[in-house]
Amino acid sequence: METNNNNTVNVMPRIGDKAPAFVAKSTQGEINFPSDYKGMWKILFSHPADFTPVCTSEFMSFGKLADEFERLNTQLVGLSVDGLYSHIAWLRTIKEKIDWKGMKDMEIKFPLIEDITMNVAKMYGMIQPGESSTSAVRAVFFIDPFDKIRTIMYYPLALGRNFDEIMRVLVALQTADNFGVAMPADWRPGDEVIVPTAGSCGVAKERMQSSDEDMHCYDWFFCTKKLSKEKVEEKLGK
Repeated sequence: METNNNNTVNVMPRIGDKAPAFVAKSTQGEINFPSDYKGMWKILFSHPADFTPVCTSEFMSFGKLADEFERLNTQLVGLSVDGLYSHIAWLRTIKEKIDWKGMKDMEIKFPLIEDITMNVAKMYGMIQPGESSTSAVRAVFFIDPFDKIRTIMYYPLALGRNFDEIMRVLVALQTADNFGVAMPADWRPGDEVIVPTAGSCGVAKERMQSSDEDMHCYDWFFCTKKLSKEKVEEKLGK
C-alpha cells in the first residue's frame, strides 16, 4: 500500500486479484484493458522512460520473442509515463537505427501505453518512490484468460529483465493450469512435475505405494511424476 502526497491511498494489486481495468491511448490506438484481450493471457509491463538504453534492450528482446508470445496466446502491453509522440518516435528509432546483438529492423507491434498522468502506473503499483517518484519501475504482471493476476515481478531501474525467466514463468503457469500440477524449482518443459499434496496422511501413504511407474514419492508430502515436453507443448496457448 502506498500513500501519495495528496493522502490518496493506492493499493497495489496482488496475485489472485482481478486485473484493474482501464482505458488508455497507445501506439496501437485506444485499448480497453483487460477486456480487449478476453480469453488471452496478458503480460502488462512497465519501463522507466523512452530513449533509454536498458529499456531499448528490453523492447528489442520483447520484439524478438513476439512470435513466441503469440504462439502462447499471450498479448504484450507496455507502459511508461511518457507521451504517445515520444513512444512513436522512440519505437521508430529502434526500428531504423538500433542494431544490437544481431537484432535490427525491429518493429514493435504490441501496444505501448501513454500514461502521462501516471494513473495506470499508480493503479498497478509501478510508481515506487523509494526508487523513483517520476518513473515507473520495471514491473511485469502475468494475467490469465480470466483476467486474474497470476504472477508479479518487479525490477529496479538499473536492471534489465531476464526474458528467459519471463518465458519460463508463462509456460509454467499454462502447464500448471493444463495438467493440475505444480512446478519444482528451476522447472523446464520435460522435467518432472509435482503431484499436489494428498488431503490426508492415509491417502498420501497409499499414493506412495502406487504402482504408477511415472510417479516417484520422496516422502508422503513430496511426489513427482513424469510429464513429457511433447505433452506440455501440445497444450500451450490453448
